[in-house]
Amino acid sequence: MLRAAAGAAPPGTVALQLREKDLDARAVYDLACRLREITTRFGAPLLINERADIAIASGADGVHLPFESIGAGAARKLLGADRLIGISTHSEPDIVAASREGQADFAVFGPVYEPLSKAAYGPVHGPHRLLQICKAATFPVFALGGVTPRRAAELFAEPDGRHLAGVATIGSILGAESPQAAIRAMLAAVSAPRNS
Repeated sequence: MLRAAAGAAPPGTVALQLREKDLDARAVYDLACRLREITTRFGAPLLINERADIAIASGADGVHLPFESIGAGAARKLLGADRLIGISTHSEPDIVAASREGQADFAVFGPVYEPLSKAAYGPVHGPHRLLQICKAATFPVFALGGVTPRRAAELFAEPDGRHLAGVATIGSILGAESPQAAIRAMLAAVSAPRNS
C-alpha cells in the first residue's frame, strides 16, 4: 500500500496512519519500526494510532488520537513540540474542545458520508456541516468517512471548500482495484484549484 502511495504521490502529500487494534503492543511496535524505514525513504509522515509510547519508540512523526483517548494535552507532554498530534472528532463540541485545549495540530471530522470500510460510527454529517466546521476551526480539519475522489473534488469545489485541509481515507484506497490509481485520483481531486 505505501509503495503504491509513494509511486503515485510527491513526498509529503500522503501520510500514513498505523491503526492496528488487534495486535499486541510489541507487534505494533515492530510494524511501526518497519513502516518508519519505508515512510522515511518515501518522505511520508507516519502517525501511530493512539499509542504515544510506540510513536516515540519507533521514531514516528506523531500520533492520531481518538477523541476519547488521553487527549492532545497529555500526548503533547509525552511527544514534545516537534511531533504531530491529530485527533478524531465527530461533532461540533469535539472540535470546540480540541480547539480550546490547543495542543492538536489537526483534526479529522466525520463521518461526512457513509463510511466505505466499516459501519458508521455516529451520525453522517454531510458536506455542508463539514465545511461549516472547517470554516470555524482554529486548526486544519480533514474530511473523514466515505470520501471518494469524486466526493473530494465536490467538497473542494464548494465555495467554502478552501477551508478544508484535505481528506483521510481508508476504503476508497484499500478497496480499489488499483490503490495506486485511486491515490492518483484522490490527489488530483484535492490538488484542483479551489474557490477563493
